[in-house]
This record gives sequence, structure tokens and C-alpha cells, in this order.
Amino acid sequence: MLKEALHADHPAADRAAGLELYGWLAGQWAFDGWIQRAADAKHTILGEIHAGWVLAGRALQDVWIVPGFFHGTTLRIYDPAINAWHIIWSDPLRQSYTRQTGRPSGKDIVQEGTNHTGAMTRWSFVDIKPDSFRWLGERFANEEWLPEAEFFARRI
Repeated sequence: MLKEALHADHPAADRAAGLELYGWLAGQWAFDGWIQRAADAKHTILGEIHAGWVLAGRALQDVWIVPGFFHGTTLRIYDPAINAWHIIWSDPLRQSYTRQTGRPSGKDIVQEGTNHTGAMTRWSFVDIKPDSFRWLGERFANEEWLPEAEFFARRI
């Protein structure tokens, strides 16, 4: 019963235009790339993303899985009052939580906010095409944006 109550087949009609920003993400993806956390070495990774409409089509939820690094979910909720998205990332494996606001930036999507430690974060979807995209994760430290991750995703 929970699955039926949570999942939706399509975006909600009453805000479909605003929901287009992330609508392309719905579906299954595989990705490769790298992660570097603080002073750790850079790690090559392989992962998967599963995304779909939830909450009567008023939000998009995705699950990002990289064995050994993270297994979390993002809830992306469009807010017509601010014409932007509330982004809530939760990774119970690493006890990592991030809240951001997502907006278009040219052809890209940029999400900015803070993580569970209060550090400023910026996550960007760039080079978005129907069957691929690049995702960049950055944190603000020492008065500059430092890259923490880069993923190259393709639809499966």
C-alpha cells in the first residue's frame, strides 16, 4: 500500500510547467566518476540512480547508490511561491544530510545550500541531454569552491 500511496505515474497537472526542470531525471541511470572527501584520496566509483514522481506527482524522488560510499535519497519539491525547488538529501549509511535550493542556470541546474556540518555546498547538473548528464559536487572552503565529486551518467 505504501508504494501506491507514494509513487505517481506523472507530474501533477496543477504545476506541470514548474516541474519540468527536473522531469527529465525520471528513469534509471548508471554512472561512473570520482569522489574525494576532504583530505582523502580520489576514489573512482560506479553507481546507479533510480528516479520517479512521488506525492501525487508534486515531487521527484531519486535514490543514488554507490556501494561502499553512499546509499541515499533526494526529495525534490517544486515550490511555485519561489519558483524554485527544495532539495533534501538523506544518506542513512553515512549519516549525511544536505538541504539546498535548486534553480536553472542557463542550460544547467544549480543547487546551493548547506550540509549536516553547516558547510556550504553546490551541486550542479550540467551537459544535460535526453540520455546523459554530468553531475558536479562542490563545497565551499578557504574562500573558494572545491570539487568533491564528478559523475558521468547515462540512461539505462
